[in-house]
Amino acid sequence: MNKMPELPEMENYRRLLSELIINAPITNVVVNREKSINVPVESFKEELLGTRTIFVERRGKHLIFHLNNGRRLLLHLMLGGLMYYGTEEDRPKRSTQIEISFGDRTLYFIGLRLGHLHLHSAKEVDELFAPLGPEPLDRRMNPEKFAGILQGRRGSLKSLLVNQHVIAGIGNCYADEIAYEAGLLPSVKVQDLTEASVARLYAAMQKVLREALEGGGYMDTPFMVGDQLTGGYDDQCKVYDREGEACYRCGGTINKSELNGRKVFYCPSCQHEQ
Repeated sequence: MNKMPELPEMENYRRLLSELIINAPITNVVVNREKSINVPVESFKEELLGTRTIFVERRGKHLIFHLNNGRRLLLHLMLGGLMYYGTEEDRPKRSTQIEISFGDRTLYFIGLRLGHLHLHSAKEVDELFAPLGPEPLDRRMNPEKFAGILQGRRGSLKSLLVNQHVIAGIGNCYADEIAYEAGLLPSVKVQDLTEASVARLYAAMQKVLREALEGGGYMDTPFMVGDQLTGGYDDQCKVYDREGEACYRCGGTINKSELNGRKVFYCPSCQHEQ
């Protein structure tokens, strides 16, 4: 099943890339799909060749490669997108949309059918991210700030959690996992949540995202040879993609339904309105 990388997956990629490509000169660029980039292929190659990544940043579900010429490469993998780092010999047998080489190692961008790797100025990136909500794992985030974000909001819990303008980085998988951890139905109305439920929801968000990150996220393709971490959280999901299976907490049956056009996984026995 194609997966959409969310905060834990992108943060996992960020950490791995930060150890591997910082200050390594870009020696080759291959673009197999022009729609994956936002400038003409020749300009894209020209701007990248010989430059170095000095910093890899994550914002929500995006990665930003800060180049030493002041430019930024903005990556959004979207559904089915993933990365692989290695040699021509060990790369996955998949078609690549973009390849960026650092000597004998190449960063392969795979499944970028919906995703993209765009070249921007620092100012353009700031403008693109201006509408994004705060980061859930930011050190400035706390229960009070979270409660303030929810205040005055309406609609279902699932819709709120996946709304990037409210909180950045959470998608379908972790929204369901957070609701489960908090013992709340994804369909519960945000405006009806008690103070205690909101506090539980905040704790659940912190716990699920941190555990998923430490577990390497739920993307099941290794990032490189010998990578034992990436995808380690896939087997730890409690409800996501477990329709018809037994709930680990109460033994009930995990349900799958649709809410505002999104699929939701939950346990009707132990997830409640409050």
